[in-house]
Amino acid sequence: MKSKVWLFKPIFYVLIALCVVLTLLTGWFHTQDRVLFYVEAGLTIAVIAYVILRLRHIQKDIKCFLQEMGRTLTSAQQEALTSFPIPVLVASKKGEIIWYNDLFQEQALQQDDMYGCRVDEIIPNIDMENLAGSEGYEVEFHDRLYTVYAVDSAQTGDPLVVFYFIDETRLKKTARRFEDTRPSVGVIMIDNCEELLEAAKEDERAQLTGRIEYLLIQYVAACNGLFKRLERDKYLMVVEEQHLRTMLDNRFDILDRVREIVVGESKMAATLSIGIGRGAENLRDSEQMARQALEMALGRGGDQVAVRTQNGYEFFGGVSKGVEKRTKVKTRIVASALIELIEGSDNVLLMGHKFADLDCLGAAVGLLKGIRMLGKPVSVVLNREQNLAQPLYERLAGNGYQDAFVDPQAAVELVSKKTLLIVVDTHIQHILESEAVYQACKNVVVIDHHRKMVGHIDRAVIFYHEPYASSASEMVTELLQYFGGDRTIGRLEAEALLAGIMLDTRNFVLRTGVRTFEAAAYLRKLGADTVEVKRLFASSIESYQHKVHLVASAEIYKGCAVASTAEGGADIKLVAPQAADELLNINGVDASFVLYEYQGGTSFSARSMGGMNVQLIMEKLGGGGHQTMAGAQLAGVPLEEARGRLLAAIDEYCEENRSKQQKLLPPQAFQAAI
Repeated sequence: MKSKVWLFKPIFYVLIALCVVLTLLTGWFHTQDRVLFYVEAGLTIAVIAYVILRLRHIQKDIKCFLQEMGRTLTSAQQEALTSFPIPVLVASKKGEIIWYNDLFQEQALQQDDMYGCRVDEIIPNIDMENLAGSEGYEVEFHDRLYTVYAVDSAQTGDPLVVFYFIDETRLKKTARRFEDTRPSVGVIMIDNCEELLEAAKEDERAQLTGRIEYLLIQYVAACNGLFKRLERDKYLMVVEEQHLRTMLDNRFDILDRVREIVVGESKMAATLSIGIGRGAENLRDSEQMARQALEMALGRGGDQVAVRTQNGYEFFGGVSKGVEKRTKVKTRIVASALIELIEGSDNVLLMGHKFADLDCLGAAVGLLKGIRMLGKPVSVVLNREQNLAQPLYERLAGNGYQDAFVDPQAAVELVSKKTLLIVVDTHIQHILESEAVYQACKNVVVIDHHRKMVGHIDRAVIFYHEPYASSASEMVTELLQYFGGDRTIGRLEAEALLAGIMLDTRNFVLRTGVRTFEAAAYLRKLGADTVEVKRLFASSIESYQHKVHLVASAEIYKGCAVASTAEGGADIKLVAPQAADELLNINGVDASFVLYEYQGGTSFSARSMGGMNVQLIMEKLGGGGHQTMAGAQLAGVPLEEARGRLLAAIDEYCEENRSKQQKLLPPQAFQAAI
C-alpha cells in the first residue's frame, strides 16, 4: 500500500540532530560574541522544536485519518484490492486521490505519484455528484480504452469512492473494426441513359456509357469497394462503413462528376440515382433496402442519393431538374389494371389530400365520370367547408354533382370488404382527407405526381407515381383515354381537369412536357373552354388586397423573397400560394416563401422557377413537395421563430449546394445566393 504517512521515525530524528549540530558549528565559527551565539542557538533550537511539534501533530492527524480509512477498508479488503486483477483507485467524495493499487500504477497511471491530484484530472467526464447507478464511464488514455465503474461507500463519516478500471482495449477496438468494416450495398442507375444515347452522335454512343462507368469504377475503387455491372444502365456496389462515411461527408460528389458529362447539341447532362442500404443485419437485407432507396430516389426526380437505414431515409443531391421519362405503355397497363379493380369492386371512393385544390378535385371529378361510365357506384370524399377549390365545387354541385360528394365522417359508412379507394394528388398518409377511410379500405390505388416522400402509402395495389408529370389531372386525363373507345368525359369534367393542369403548371409555364400539351389538347377537343377555366381562378377583392399586402411586405434574402403575415382569415391558404407565385416576378428572385399563422402554428408556401429546389428546403422543416412547389407546417411554432428556422434552412441549402448553384443559376442569382 502507498501512503504519505512518515513511517521511518529514526531517520527523522537523525536528520533533526544533524540540523542542530550544523547550526551550532556554523554559529561557533562565525560568531565571536558568545552572548550573541547563545541567543542565536536558543532561537534555532526553539524553531526546530516548534517544527517537530507541528510535524508530530500532522502525523497524529494522518494516523487518525488512516484509522478512519481502516474502518472503511478493512485489512482483508485492502489486501484484496491490492492484489485485485484490475486497476483500482480510491478517492474522497470531493475527488481527491487517496489510494490506488500497484496494477493501476503500472497499467493505467504510468507515472510515479498521483497523490494529492483529483480524479477528474484522470477521468475528464467523471461526475462526482452523480455516481449512484452509474453505468460506467468511457475513458481513453495511454492508448488504452477503459470502462470505469464507480462504487460509493455507505459509511456515515467521510465517504470514499472506489473506481474500478476495466481494460476493454481489445474488445472495443474489435467492435470499432467491426462497425468500420460492416458492408453496405448500393444500387446505381443512370437516370437518362436512353435519352443520352438518342442525343449522342453515332460515334459517341459507344464511349458514353464507358465514360460514366469509368467514373463509377474510380469512385468505388478509391473506397476499396466492390463494383459490378448489372444491366446497361444499372450497377451494384458494396462498400465498408468507414468508406461510406467518407462518401457521406463528401455528399456523394460523384453526382457532380457525372453531371459534367454532356452530349448532343442540346448539352444534355448525365445524371445518376443511387440507393444505399445502411446498417442492415445482413447483405440480403442491405440489398433490399438499397433497391427501396433507389426507388425512393427515382420517385423524387432522380439525380440524387437516398440512404436508407433502420430509422428512415437521408437524401443527398436532387438540385437539378428532372428529365421527363415516361411512356404511354405504362399508362395503358395501369389503365387496364385499374379497370379490372373497378369492375371487381362493390363501390369506389375517390379521395385526395386535405384542403383539396383544383388539381386534386379536378382529377377526382375526371375519374368520377370515367367510373360512372363503367357502371359502378362512386363518391368523392371531400370536406365541403375546408377546401381550396370552392368555385369548382360550387359549379359541379350546380350541375348535378351534389350527391357525388360525401363528407369524410360519413364516407366510413360506405366502406365494405370490396370497396376500392383511389387516392389522387398525394401519396402521404397523414395528409389524406380522411385517414379513417384509408384504414378501413383494403384495396387502395394511388395516382400522384409529387416527389416521393418518407411515410408514403405502402400497401397500394397500384401505385401509379409519375414525378415527371405536371399534375394529377394530366395523369388522369391520359388514363381516361384507355377506358374504352366510346367512353368519353363531358365538357364539365374536361374543364375541371384542365383547371388542375393550369394550376400546377402556372398556366403552362413550369413542369410542362410534350405530354402536358397533348393532354390539354385532348381536353380542349372534348370541349373545355379556357375562358370558363380561367374564371375558376377568380378571387374576391378582399383576397386580392390581402395578396397585394403580402407581396409588398416581402424581403429579399440570398435571392429568396420571404413574406410573412400574422393575419389569418379563411382565405389565407389560398392567398399565400398566390402571393408566392407573384413574388417570382421580381428581378433577382429565384425562390419565394410565404409564412402565415395557422391553427396555433406556422405554415409555409414555397415556390421557385427551378434554379433552387424548394422541396429540399421545405424538407428541412418537415415538409415536402416538388422542386418548384412545396410547403411545410410547424405545429406550435410562432411566426418569428419559424422565420428564423426558414432562414437557417436557406443558409444550409446554399452552403450544401454552393458549387452546384454556380452551374445551375444565372450569374446575378448566384451572386445573390452567396
